[in-house]
Amino acid sequence: MARLRPLLAELQHRNVLRASVLYVGAVWALSQGVAQLSPALGLPDEATRWFLISCTVGFPLWVAFAWLYEFTPKGFRRDRDVAPDAPLRHSNARRLDFAIIAVLAVAVVLLGTSHLVGQRPQAAGEAATAVPPRSIAVLPFENLSGDPANEYFVAGIQDLILTKLANFGSLKVVSRSSTARYKSRPADLKAIGRQLGVATVLEGSVQKQGDEVLINVQLIDARSDSHLWAESYQRTLDSVFGVEGDVAEKIAAALRARLSPAESAHLATRMSADPVANNLFLRAQYLADQSKVNYDTASMRAAMPLYREAIERDPGFALAHAQFSLVASRLAWFGGGGMQATTLVADARQHAEQALKLAPNLSAAQLALGYCDYYGRGDYDAALKAFAAALALRPNDAEALAAHGYIERRQGRLDAASASLQRAFALDPRNSQLAYEVGLTEKLAGRYPDAERWLHEALALDPENRLAAIQVSNTIVAASGDFLRALAAAQGDDPSLQQQRVHLLTLQRRYRDALALLASIPDSTDNFKPGSAYSLKALWLAELYRLLGDDVRARPLFAQVLPQVRAQLAQREGISRMFVWQDVATAELGLGHTAQGLAAIAAAQAIAEQSGDRLYGPEAAAFHAMLYAEARRPDLALPLLAGVITTPGKGGPYAPVLLWLDPAWDPIRSDPGFQALLKENAKYRPAVIPAAAVVPAEAGTQ
Repeated sequence: MARLRPLLAELQHRNVLRASVLYVGAVWALSQGVAQLSPALGLPDEATRWFLISCTVGFPLWVAFAWLYEFTPKGFRRDRDVAPDAPLRHSNARRLDFAIIAVLAVAVVLLGTSHLVGQRPQAAGEAATAVPPRSIAVLPFENLSGDPANEYFVAGIQDLILTKLANFGSLKVVSRSSTARYKSRPADLKAIGRQLGVATVLEGSVQKQGDEVLINVQLIDARSDSHLWAESYQRTLDSVFGVEGDVAEKIAAALRARLSPAESAHLATRMSADPVANNLFLRAQYLADQSKVNYDTASMRAAMPLYREAIERDPGFALAHAQFSLVASRLAWFGGGGMQATTLVADARQHAEQALKLAPNLSAAQLALGYCDYYGRGDYDAALKAFAAALALRPNDAEALAAHGYIERRQGRLDAASASLQRAFALDPRNSQLAYEVGLTEKLAGRYPDAERWLHEALALDPENRLAAIQVSNTIVAASGDFLRALAAAQGDDPSLQQQRVHLLTLQRRYRDALALLASIPDSTDNFKPGSAYSLKALWLAELYRLLGDDVRARPLFAQVLPQVRAQLAQREGISRMFVWQDVATAELGLGHTAQGLAAIAAAQAIAEQSGDRLYGPEAAAFHAMLYAEARRPDLALPLLAGVITTPGKGGPYAPVLLWLDPAWDPIRSDPGFQALLKENAKYRPAVIPAAAVVPAEAGTQ
């Protein structure tokens, strides 16, 4: 303390503390000015942040200057002009005290910059701690017409405005999937702003009576619940399309968002000059949006003719071409819904290329082209290039960022895929489908606790997300083999949940219960999708009868489906042909045609290996190993199975705990090679093993 008193006296004498306070006050005042003027000057949002960082770095220089030049009412005086009676006359002591001041100043710099630059990244699913001032969510518009048949039109107007806003790179715009479950006029806008991480909210209503349309919109500051801007638009159906551009422009002005020349030009672009084509497009888009969760092929199929009709009325309708392509690619990938996949793939490519020809700067066209390469050709490098082009046009597009993550997952880069999908979720924080995709990726990586957390988040956001419920069930099985808890997680009357329970009952060797449940599921292409295992209900029934040992019922069903699945080979291309060959192999082996079955398995495995798909590849290898086990060929089954189980990052598609539980391995369970695989994975051995899965060799060694 005795040493500090002279130092403090010298600091006071030289007015260093006063100078420091003056510096801090000036920096604070200037930072407020920068924050207010940066939008008008066209400066980026980070301008204020970097100004503060620069001033923090400059603080030690100011302290040194104040030390060497006394700060007085008459100005600064040089150190040699200090009065002779000043304290700390000894030069060594002065050097020491100056060093102390320097250390303190450097500490301030380190603390300041670590706070400004090194803030912890926001974890996915967390509420945003710092809300960007130029951020907006467009809540569902209210349908004031009283006619539910107009819901598509109301949702379409909302979506058109949102799409216009999403083209502004300086705005953070939350997608429709995150806002869809909110009310049109919610009571607590502040809570919604926090949940979505936005500063402003757009509310609206649409009243459509005949050809007359009234649109009301109001922009609200979610932080203060104060109105920023509002307007009404009275239009006819012939002139209503174009309002979205005016609304977006006024919102950008209210939020002081700087628009590039390209973004300003985009405001002037409209959909189609034909109002009937626009109306058809909105109907199709409404159905397409409904299909995104749970991959509802019936909704996809229903949207297709509406897009086609809109394009027929206006062949230059670029957005309709792009959205038709996206839905066609998605429908082909998820089984076709009774339509021929090869035709869908060809149509998707044609319309994506036409959309790009008509509107080279349309991000939806780039996205459509990317999915043609992804779903249609399995060309992941080309798909990544197209998705990158879409992101360049719309940097905050969660859909394009998620698409990038899907490709990374197919390439086996699970950590990168999870990071991309979590970034997309941060942009779209109430999107149940994105939360599901992150959870699925974590499961594939074998990170089961993280997978369950994300999948439960998806269900919390949307309890109707059946895919999330199914993957919760699968994750429970993979982590522990707890079939009772897995069955509880897959309850519900939806056919997809019923099929999951059939799968779980089969793993438990409860074949009669599985048969009864499977028989109750309606037989349709939407429930039993081509391009997946057991694409025909009759094939699945036949397989269950085979496992039950009832060949009298199994064989006629195998004979019935074999020509049907072989006929599908001409209708499929790419990796989807692999699933057809799997069905062919299942039917051939069920009929006792071992050689033909082995040939079909080899054909399926060749496609899997040639595709380079690191997601379907391991899943396919595990299924092919099961088929080889059925044919009692452990020499062919075990190398594939070991590759799936032991390769890092591939344990997700087939969990080691199932080696003891899955009846598929019963035909080769006593094989020494299989017993060796059990020993290698002994740490995954479940506490309870079905009696049918215990062989004498295993019982004597474990």
